[in-house]
Amino acid sequence: MEFRILGPVSVWKDGQEIQLDGSKQRTVLTALLLARGRVVSDVQLSNVLWGWNPPATFNAQIYTYVSRLRRHLGPSVEIVRHRPGYLLRTHSSRFDYEEFERLTRLGRQDLEENRYDAAGRNFRAALGLWRGRPLVNVTDHLADSELPWLTEAGTAALESRVETDLHLGRHAELVAELTALVAEYPVRERLRAQLMTALYWCERQADALAVFHEGRRVLAEELGVDPGPLLTEIHQAILVGELPPPAPDPAVPDPATGTWSAVGPAMLPPDVADFVGREGQIRELRAMLTDDDPEPAGPSQILVTGAVGTGKSALAVHLAAGCRSTFEDGQLYVDLAGDGGHPKDPDDVLGWFLRALGAEAADIPADRDERMQLYRSQLARRRVLVLLDNAADDAQVQPLLPGPGQSRTVVTSRSHVAGLDGAHVVELGLLEPHESRQLLETVIGGCRVAAEPVEAERIVQLCGHLPLAVRIAGIRLAAKRRWPLARLVRRLSDDRRRLGELAVGNLSVRCRLESQYDALNPAAAEAFRLLSVLDVPDFPVWAVAAVLETEELEAEERLEHLVDLRMIEMTGVDRMGYPRYRYHPLLQAFAREQAQARDSPGRRGSVLNHALSAWSTLAGRTDALLDRWALDALADRGRPRGGRSEPAADPMGWFESEEPALVALFHQACTSGRHTAAWELAQAMNGFLSLRHLKAQVHGAQQALDGIVAG
Repeated sequence: MEFRILGPVSVWKDGQEIQLDGSKQRTVLTALLLARGRVVSDVQLSNVLWGWNPPATFNAQIYTYVSRLRRHLGPSVEIVRHRPGYLLRTHSSRFDYEEFERLTRLGRQDLEENRYDAAGRNFRAALGLWRGRPLVNVTDHLADSELPWLTEAGTAALESRVETDLHLGRHAELVAELTALVAEYPVRERLRAQLMTALYWCERQADALAVFHEGRRVLAEELGVDPGPLLTEIHQAILVGELPPPAPDPAVPDPATGTWSAVGPAMLPPDVADFVGREGQIRELRAMLTDDDPEPAGPSQILVTGAVGTGKSALAVHLAAGCRSTFEDGQLYVDLAGDGGHPKDPDDVLGWFLRALGAEAADIPADRDERMQLYRSQLARRRVLVLLDNAADDAQVQPLLPGPGQSRTVVTSRSHVAGLDGAHVVELGLLEPHESRQLLETVIGGCRVAAEPVEAERIVQLCGHLPLAVRIAGIRLAAKRRWPLARLVRRLSDDRRRLGELAVGNLSVRCRLESQYDALNPAAAEAFRLLSVLDVPDFPVWAVAAVLETEELEAEERLEHLVDLRMIEMTGVDRMGYPRYRYHPLLQAFAREQAQARDSPGRRGSVLNHALSAWSTLAGRTDALLDRWALDALADRGRPRGGRSEPAADPMGWFESEEPALVALFHQACTSGRHTAAWELAQAMNGFLSLRHLKAQVHGAQQALDGIVAG
């Protein structure tokens, strides 16, 4: 079965179109397809079917549309009722937009690695899936929300295809096509720059300059802005006659040998131009990679790991770019993440690497072990840098590791890769506050930051000092040069909108988090969602067990799985010997979105009720022990002996560990209308607060007495 939305929405089976009933049925189908296996709520379906004025019977009508779709589609696919909505499982069916995405990703990767011929084939295949204007037979409500980004995706792929054709020297045949495209999209600066380039290479310098001046006029009149850096740089290069001709495709096989014509592979993607921070780590790692001792004392493998958005790939590429001259035999690179959540097969990667190293296609073995042996033999006498980006696990990495020799390997992964024995591990965390500000300055310019320093600090705080989030905020501000920084501060300050604001082009904090969330097992995913309901700054494992109604060991296993995948972090061990955990603010916002979409209000409310009951009950019991503990403390008894201990051993220590959570829960109980629970918490903390006040007075008197004695 095949689903098509890149044109009129339709379904095909065995070469025959399945006749659907009407636009509303097609709208439901399209909404489920675009959700990619996620639940689409009844409210969301109602919005795309009827907008803000749904009929009173909208639930029944949605049920009818879904039932008819099930009959039309048959057993090849499933439409499952999963409260609060429906999800579509297409199994082995083909979806034209997913295929378009896959081909454009391959094309972009080929383009980044200068394989222009392959890139052109992939982009042409992707654009060939378009059969006219998308979504022409769905409701206006759905088209209004989905058509803009679909159109943008198609136009961006078209621009990339034109770029590959320019690199392949097809500028003469592009002039007519680009002239029409610039007329259709007059404010798309990339298309205009491509037309200027094609005209210049056709020895039409005056026409190229005229295209620039026309673009400057259009941008000023329609948008009130000046041409961006791309157009300006092309214009300047044409003025001075320094726009270089297209370079040959290094990935095109030599017709005589069938191997790559390049002397050595140079597969690294472009370096991050505005990379900032991590100076100490970069210096240390660069020294390791550039050590030319035949038997270096340090490890030959580096693992860069960290949470989503901490800049693992950016650091690895920046590091590799700075060491390029050390690895004169070449640099191999692959993004192992793959397309659509399907990690790349190491067998395929071995084939790409072997061809890049000069092996003829006919000589590459089919068996994995033989490929590995040939690959390591090719690297045995070479000094090559191998960068394996976004590795999923050990099984993906092990076949791609070079054998003994001068080659070095850098691996990036969100979790530890067990098979990298002896590797130097770099744990990337958040940026320091001054690094976050420096990154923002680099992207938008120091003048804008200096003009609104308080707002700049607030932006990086709202981004949680997460490099990806700060970069996205900077890119948005760079594109909106007339925006004051205070405007973005206001937009980011709304917790419900923050993740939506942190998206631009292909960069999106939410999308990165979704891909990581999908890797969680169901139990850990449930814990990740539900614990976010609590406003506590951190939480111990015993509280998680109470909230999730499970054994403490099971709760700890769920939490450690989340820690391994960098969805939460362990902050340390409290005075009672319990590990404590917390969310990054953006991860907690994402978790709450998932809880809203997947868990009922009753389930979310029960989580808060369980938390209030657990903390309040234990606080009450511990409060009853404080008087006895105070007498024991005077006699120097009752001190905790290390390891995990019960509140009875150190009730004051328990309260001091839990005070931030107790105070936060008190406020959450008040704001959510749980006044009885708030009163019980306040009563349970009364003895601790009184004793702490008395303890502070005694300590002050003791200091005064010590001063008198000393005097």
